[in-house]
Amino acid sequence: MALEDYFESEVGIAVAATAIALSPQVRGWLRRGAVYGLAAALKAGDAVSSATRGAAAQVQNTAAAGVDAAKQTTDDAKVIARGSKTSRSTQAE
Repeated sequence: MALEDYFESEVGIAVAATAIALSPQVRGWLRRGAVYGLAAALKAGDAVSSATRGAAAQVQNTAAAGVDAAKQTTDDAKVIARGSKTSRSTQAE
């Protein structure tokens, strides 16, 4: 290999990869970074899933309250309708 071959980008990348693979200190840093990165990703995933569960529960509670309000309104309308029928029959007599 000639001296100018060492200045090509592919050779530089191969030399850097070999140095990383053979250096215990750099491998330790890479392992530690991988562990911390994975821990951060898991923590972020837990936070997102927790927020999603909370939002889903809130939506479900809101929907249930809306159904209850609609049912109460319907029941109230039935009571009012019965009351007006009773007053009409009383007036007719």
